[in-house]
Amino acid sequence: MAIADNLSPEQLDQTDFPAYSPPAERAAEPKPAALSEKLYMVAAVVLPPVGLFAGMALAWQHGFMGWSYVAMFVAGWILTASGITIGFHRLITHRSFETHRIVRAFWMMMGALAVQGSPLVWCAVHRRHHSLSDQPGDPHSPHLEGEGFWAAIKGFWFAQVGWLFSGYWASPELERYVPDLLEDRLLVVVNKFYYMWVLVSLAIPSAIGYAIDGPWGALMGVLWGGLARVFFTHHVTWAINSVCHLMGSHDYESGDESRNNPVCAFLAMGEGWHNNHHAFPTSARHGLEWWQFDTSWLVIRTMQMLGLAWNVKVPPQRILDARRVTKK
Repeated sequence: MAIADNLSPEQLDQTDFPAYSPPAERAAEPKPAALSEKLYMVAAVVLPPVGLFAGMALAWQHGFMGWSYVAMFVAGWILTASGITIGFHRLITHRSFETHRIVRAFWMMMGALAVQGSPLVWCAVHRRHHSLSDQPGDPHSPHLEGEGFWAAIKGFWFAQVGWLFSGYWASPELERYVPDLLEDRLLVVVNKFYYMWVLVSLAIPSAIGYAIDGPWGALMGVLWGGLARVFFTHHVTWAINSVCHLMGSHDYESGDESRNNPVCAFLAMGEGWHNNHHAFPTSARHGLEWWQFDTSWLVIRTMQMLGLAWNVKVPPQRILDARRVTKK
C-alpha cells in the first residue's frame, strides 16, 4: 500500500497542491555573469532573428520559399515547444505526471532541441522563479524596476530578454534547486552534451532541406526550420515571463502577479494560463476551465489514456473553488 493510500482527500490536496506561502528569507543575489557567458547569450539571442530576417530577405528576392519549409517551421515549433512545456516544465520541473523512461527521454530531447538551455539549468531557474515569484531574487520578474512608465518598460525588457545576461542563468545553483534531478543519469547526460543538441537542432532541418532542394534547400532549412523557428519559440516562451506577469486575468490566489493570457496560451501550448499554473504548480493541466485550450494537457491526457503517463496531478474542484479570486 502506498503512503498516499492512508491520506484523506484534504491531506492529498495539501501534499500535491499546497497553498502559497511567502519565502522565509530573501534570496542572495547571484554573482554577475562572466563575459564569455554574456557573449554566448548574445549569440543565442541575436542569431535567430538574424536568420529570420535573412529568410525574409531571400523570400522577398526569390519568392515564396515553399510549403516544405513552412511545414518544417510549424512542425519544429510544435515538437520543440512541447518538449519545453511537457518535458522540461510539467514532467521534470514540477513532476506533475510520471511516464516510461523512453518517453521521458523523448521529451527531454525535444526540449533540448528548443535551444532554451540545458534541462538542469532550465529547471533550476524555473524552480527559483516559483520560490520567489515577483519578489527580489526572482530571475525574471517584470515588477522589480520601480514605479512609472519607464520602469515598466525596463521591467518588461528584463523579463523578456535582459535576465538572460544576468547571473541567474550563469549561476543556476543546481545543488540547491534541482538536487533530485542531479540523480537522474539521463538528464545529466543530456545536460552535459547540450551544445550538441543545439547543433542537431539546426542540422536536422538543413539535412531535410538538402534532401528536398540540394544546397539551396539546406540554406532554407537552416533559416526557416532552424533559426526562425528558434526565434519564435524563444520569444513565445519568454513572453510567459513578461506578458503573463503583466497582462491578463488573475483568477486564483497565487501570491504574485501571474496572469492568464489566452494569446500566450495558444502560442505556448497552454503555458499562458499562467496564473492557474502559479496557483497550482504541480498540476499537469494548466487550462483549468473547459474553454481554456491547453495543447500540452491534451497530449498528457492522451498519453494517460494510452498507459504512457500515470500519477497525473490535477487539482480537485473543491480546491479550485477555495482559491478562486472573488470578483468585485
